Amino acid sequence: MESNFRGSRPARGRCAHRAGATDARTAHGGAGCGGAVTFSLALTLYRTLSWIAGAGAGAWLDARARRGKEDATRIGERYARYTHARAPGTLIWLHAASIGESGVALTLIEALGKRDARLSFLLSTGTRTSAELVGRRALPRTTHVYAPLDRPDVVRRFFTHWRPDLGVFVESEVWPNLILEAQARRVPLALVNARMSPKSLAQWKSLPAAARRLLSGFAFVSAADARTAAALSELRGAPVQALGNLKLAAPAPRIDARARAELAADIGGRAVWLAASTHAGEEEIALAAHARLRRDIPDALLLLVPRHPERGENIAQLAGGAPRRSQGERVGAASVYVADTLGELGVFYDLAPVALVAGSLLPHLKGHNPVEPAKAGSAMITGPYVESFQDLFDALFAAGGAVTARDAEELAAAVALLWRDEGMCARQIEAARAVTAKGAEAAEQTLTALQSLLPASIEAVNASA
Repeated sequence: MESNFRGSRPARGRCAHRAGATDARTAHGGAGCGGAVTFSLALTLYRTLSWIAGAGAGAWLDARARRGKEDATRIGERYARYTHARAPGTLIWLHAASIGESGVALTLIEALGKRDARLSFLLSTGTRTSAELVGRRALPRTTHVYAPLDRPDVVRRFFTHWRPDLGVFVESEVWPNLILEAQARRVPLALVNARMSPKSLAQWKSLPAAARRLLSGFAFVSAADARTAAALSELRGAPVQALGNLKLAAPAPRIDARARAELAADIGGRAVWLAASTHAGEEEIALAAHARLRRDIPDALLLLVPRHPERGENIAQLAGGAPRRSQGERVGAASVYVADTLGELGVFYDLAPVALVAGSLLPHLKGHNPVEPAKAGSAMITGPYVESFQDLFDALFAAGGAVTARDAEELAAAVALLWRDEGMCARQIEAARAVTAKGAEAAEQTLTALQSLLPASIEAVNASA
């Protein structure tokens, strides 16, 4: 939770290659909308500074738009100026930072929508990639907006327009002005799947009064892991349960059957592995590992999917002019294929028996979510830097569901071993699937708690259904 103050030829089997009910307002110690209020000099200072900093927001947003980080046509949403009206009836607002948290939010929206077709949803996120994810999922009765600036006047305009009946913050987005305004308007709030890094824990502990004041605004708080639950319990002065990581409850990645079939036909019987969600500096490691693998298997294929597709051209040049999916180019006889598109990672996990979950090979990186490869059935390799998902990877390591590689040599050796030993590959895949199956109970408890925070009229109808 973040504080916002501020080798040999592989075997021929499947692993070888695939191309051929208690009220949450009291049960969790929540102060909710009417809890005790503590004074915090830090929060008072923050609110003052947010006014001052807000004066330069326009220039900052324009600069981000020029770099492609903001949608220039929707900058008005950052100021809580909207062209569409609030949906009638009960509206649940969910707030998520980026693509990972948005995936959790969409899972909750889909499940809540199935439980009650009268509910409508507002999802606010902070990045273009998360907006694109929401657009692709296109869930019914769901409106996406960009997160408003955390400036008092903007936040008031946001609540006046949308008038949510419930607010749900996902994982790490704790914006003081949003929380304080929700409290002032008596909007019940929930913080779900909270995760706290050691760095952000230190920041929270340095401001205990502010932490207590903000966390007391949530009627329901759940943590993704025991470390965060213990820390939040101390900071909040009320118990917080470690329900488990809601990312484990995410469905298996969507696979476009036609796209998969076309790629499989293009790849044929070649040995294939995937480097997924790579960052700058990691492609060089993956390419060096692939060069080692090709010493023994000259026609081996590396599917390289960058975390940021806009880097595709540079990566293709780094790989000696590799074909790019965003340009409609086919794999052909290339040894590296750059899949610089969004929304297709599930296809590539399904095609590759072995996958590097990148964002983990360099010290400044903190890892990526391993749930997608686990549920897609791709044997996982990760680098050593997985702080953001440490608990998930610890569980995977303990169960034999993932292995670590620190450099190109170890990465090549790990890929070659999983290609060669089909039994080991299959056991690792099944172990990872067993770990991710534990997310269902956490999701069920979270959904029940959120429903208990809805207006009494909705609760009564659901209870009688």
